[in-house]
Amino acid sequence: MRNFDPVLETERVVGFIRSYMQNAGLGSVVLGLSGGVDSAVCAALAVRALGSANVTALAMPYRSSHPDSLDDAQQLADDLGIACHKIEITPFVDAYFNSIDPEASPLRRGNWMARIRMNILFDHSAKLSALVLGTSNRTELMVGYFTQFGDSACAFEPIGHLYKTEVWCLARTLNISPKIIDKAPSADLWHGQTDEADLGMPYRELDEILYELTELDLDFRSSQTLKYPLEQYQRVDRLIRISEFKRHLPPLPE
Repeated sequence: MRNFDPVLETERVVGFIRSYMQNAGLGSVVLGLSGGVDSAVCAALAVRALGSANVTALAMPYRSSHPDSLDDAQQLADDLGIACHKIEITPFVDAYFNSIDPEASPLRRGNWMARIRMNILFDHSAKLSALVLGTSNRTELMVGYFTQFGDSACAFEPIGHLYKTEVWCLARTLNISPKIIDKAPSADLWHGQTDEADLGMPYRELDEILYELTELDLDFRSSQTLKYPLEQYQRVDRLIRISEFKRHLPPLPE
């Protein structure tokens, strides 16, 4: 993996947030606080850049969300001194599926939840004259592990260049609670869901393979010294290719 200095990276990202906000002519941000490490790191960085009074968090649980997620989000907000408002999304989600398709799959429900949450965030951005701060990391963005126009919809992504393992490292530097850092990563979209189960491998393995493929230009098809099984490289390469459309604006006719 690449060399990573969390102290220098903290300073760099804080400077980026300040510069971006100054160029936008706005002084505050709003973000979704899930109780996970990515949103925790983003909130902490935003506080360092803008001050706690200029950071507003929204916790948006669904009825199947783990109770610890909301508790962890509120505790982090208290630690950072930022406002955190709870908005229950269950009525919005259930009203749609109960009337349209009660048998909808967990994937469809999860995508709907992600887009409902982003709708709420953008409404609050208008209410507060604030920008929506994204919370996605490079690992998830590169393999398409996000909902298009859902959790990927934002004004800017302060940790979108960082691998998941780097986000964990940054979290420790920012003194994020070990309870948040050490919990199994999950979008918390349905009971028992975890990121690594969805992705088919641990984040540490995924990060190393992504680094080799996207930054070292590894030709895994001809290499005789692969660190992981060939099937894992094939899987990650396929995830990158089939999610390419998610990382670009819709194409226009030439």
